[in-house]
Amino acid sequence: MSNILTSVEECVDQTIAKVGSNLVLGAPLGLGKPVQLMNAFYQRAADDPAISLHIVTGLCLEVPKPGSAVEASLAGPIMQRLFGDYEELAFLDAYREGALPSNIRVTELYFKAGSMKNRPGPQQSYVSANYTHIVRDMSGLGVNVMTQLVAARDTASGLSISLSCNPDLTLEIIDLARAHPDEPFLLLGQIHDDLPFMELDAEVSPDDFDFIVRNPRYNKTLFAVPNSAVPLQDYAAALHASSLVVDGGTLQIGIGALGDAVAKACMLRHLNNAEYRSVLRDLSSSTRLATEHLGTFEKGLYVSTEMFVNGIMHLIEQDIVKRKVYDSLPLQQALNDGIITESIDERLFQYCRDSGLLPPRLTSSSLALIQYWGIVAADVSLEREQLLVNGQSVPNDMDDPQVRAALLLGVEGQMLRNGRILHGGFFLGPRDFYDKLSNLDATARTQICMTGVRRINQLLLDYPLYCAQRRDARFINTGMMVSLSGAVTSDALEDGTVISGVGGQYNFVAMAHDLPGARSILCIRSTRGHGKNLKSNVIPFYGYVTIPRHLRDIVVTEYGVADLRGKSDSEVIQRLINIADSRFQEELLEFAKAHGKVPQNYQIPESARGNSPERLHTILAPYHRKGLLPDYPFGSELTEQEVALAASLRRIKALSEEPAQFLATTFKALLHRANPQAAKPFLERVHLEHPETTRDFLIQQLLLLDLEEKGLLKVS
Repeated sequence: MSNILTSVEECVDQTIAKVGSNLVLGAPLGLGKPVQLMNAFYQRAADDPAISLHIVTGLCLEVPKPGSAVEASLAGPIMQRLFGDYEELAFLDAYREGALPSNIRVTELYFKAGSMKNRPGPQQSYVSANYTHIVRDMSGLGVNVMTQLVAARDTASGLSISLSCNPDLTLEIIDLARAHPDEPFLLLGQIHDDLPFMELDAEVSPDDFDFIVRNPRYNKTLFAVPNSAVPLQDYAAALHASSLVVDGGTLQIGIGALGDAVAKACMLRHLNNAEYRSVLRDLSSSTRLATEHLGTFEKGLYVSTEMFVNGIMHLIEQDIVKRKVYDSLPLQQALNDGIITESIDERLFQYCRDSGLLPPRLTSSSLALIQYWGIVAADVSLEREQLLVNGQSVPNDMDDPQVRAALLLGVEGQMLRNGRILHGGFFLGPRDFYDKLSNLDATARTQICMTGVRRINQLLLDYPLYCAQRRDARFINTGMMVSLSGAVTSDALEDGTVISGVGGQYNFVAMAHDLPGARSILCIRSTRGHGKNLKSNVIPFYGYVTIPRHLRDIVVTEYGVADLRGKSDSEVIQRLINIADSRFQEELLEFAKAHGKVPQNYQIPESARGNSPERLHTILAPYHRKGLLPDYPFGSELTEQEVALAASLRRIKALSEEPAQFLATTFKALLHRANPQAAKPFLERVHLEHPETTRDFLIQQLLLLDLEEKGLLKVS
C-alpha cells in the first residue's frame, strides 16, 4: 500500500531520502500538475543549492494578466470569480524571465500558445517532440520522479485512485517503471477532492504510487479555461469543416475557438439541418467538395481525441457522439459490416460461434470474456464439466441448440456491454465541464474512457482493431500558415521561435494517411493582423514546417475547402489560392507563375474572387442574429455587460493598429453624445466614469460610441 502523507513538504523529504538530491521531476501537461507539490520541490531547491532540480513538463497554466488599467478594471472581478484561490506554479515568473536559480532548470515540451515568445530561457530549453514520444524523451532526460494530480474515492475495499484528467502519459510511465524495477524512480500523487474521478483505464491502484499526499487544504480552485468567444470567420471555417464529417465515423477536434466552432457547427447540422444547409449554400463556392456530408447524425460519431474538450461534451449531450466501439476485433468488424447489431439475439450468437468468440466448449476465460461483452448473463457459471444456467445444469456445448437457447433466454433483447463512445488522453475546460464529468451517471461513466496517447495518437498497439474502430476518421486541427506547396506551419516561426509545440498534430496527420477512409483537416485563418499589419496566412513558402508537403491533405479557411491529397503541385497551388483572402490572391498567383508552378494562362475563378471579410459578414450576420452562430456557443461565465465591454475593448485595441480608421473613429466618437444614464453602469464597471488622462478619455469616448452602435445604451 502506498504511503499516505498529509504535507507536500514531508513528501519532498521522503523523495529526497529515497532518490537523492539530483531530482528530475516530471509532471503531466495542463490540469494534471500537482501545483502545491511541485511548488514545494521548487522552494526546497531554491533554498538549498546542493539540490539539483530539473522540471520536465508542458502546457503550464496561469491566470491571464490584463494588459492595461482599463482591462484590469474589467478583468479583476472576472478573474476572481473564475479562478478563485487557484495557486500558480511558483517557478513560472523566474522561468519566463530567465531568473531561475543556477541549480534549477525547466524544460517544456509544449508551450501555452504564444506565452513564451521572446523569452530566451524557455526558447532555449524547449524540447520538440511528438506527443507519442514524450514518455520516451522524459525517460531520456532522466526523469526519476513523476508527479500527478489525482482523484480519489474511499470504497469498502479501500482507497481508489484515478489519473482523471491526465492518464495520457502516466499510464505508460507506470508500465515503464514496472519494466525497470531496479532503476531509481518514484511516482507521487496529490489528491484533489474536486477533480472528476474517471474510471476504466484511468483508474489505477494506489500501490502504483510511492507516496500520495492527501490534505483538504490543498484543494485550491481547479484551473478552468473560460469558454471562448467565436468570431464569424472561425464559424465559416468550422461550417466548411463540419460538412466533411461522416455520419457513423470518427471525430477528433482541438481546444479553442475553432474547436468550439466545429462542435457548434455539427450541432447546427444535426439539430437544425435546414438552416445548416442554407448557410452552407450561402457560403458555397468552387472550393466545395463533391464528397460533402450534410445530413444529420443518425448513426452518430465516435470520438478518439488527444484532448477531451467542452465542445465534445456538448456533442455527447446532443446525442451526436453516440457510436460505440468495442475492444474486440470480431465484434467491431461485424458491427461495421452490418452482420450483427448491438442487440443480443440469435444472429449475434451464431456469429460469435462462427467467428470463434464462442468456442465449442467454454473455459473460465472465454466465459468471462463473453460475460464482459454481455453476450451471456453474469450469473452463468462453470460447474465441473457442465454450465449452470438459471440454476439449471446444462451441457457445456455451444453447438447444442438447447444450450444456446437457454443462454440466450437470459440476455435476449439486451445490448452489448462495455462499448465506448470516447477515448481521450487528457481534458481541460471550463468549470461546468468538470462538474458534468463529476456527475456522470453509471452508464455514461462506462462509455467515456480516458487513456494513454500511446493508444489514441497512433495505430501501433493494435492496427487491425483501431482501423475497425476509427472508420471514416476526421482529425480536425488548426495551423498558423500554409505554403503554396501544402506544407503547414502550426507551432513555430521561421526564425525558430516556438509558439506552442507539435503536440499530437503530426501524429493525427500521419494517422489520417495510414487509416483507410481517414482525412486530416487543418483549419487556417486566411489572414492575420489588421490594417497595415494585415498579412496572408496562405504564403508562397516558409522556412519552418510542422506538417511537410508530402503529408498534405485537406486545408480549410473561412473561404472554403482545399483537398490537396494526391494532387499535383499546380493543382495544390490553385486550390490554396482559391481559399485565400482575395486581397492577396494575385500576388500569390504571380509568385507561382514566376516560378513555373502553374500555367501562365491560369486565371483565378470568378467564384473565388470575392473572398473578403465583408462578404462573410454579410452572409453570416443574419444567422448570428437568429442565435444560430452565437458569440459564445457554449455560454459564458461573463455577464452580458462584461461580454459587451470585452468585445468593445477588443475592437478599440484592434483600431489602434489601423491609424487612419482610428483617427476617423475617434473624431466620430468625440462628436458623439451618449445617453449618460444608460452609459453610467458600463463606465463604472471599468472605472472610466471620470477619466484622469487624455488616453483614458479617448478610450471612454470610443467605448461609448461602440456600445451605442451595438444598441446597448438604450434607457429602459
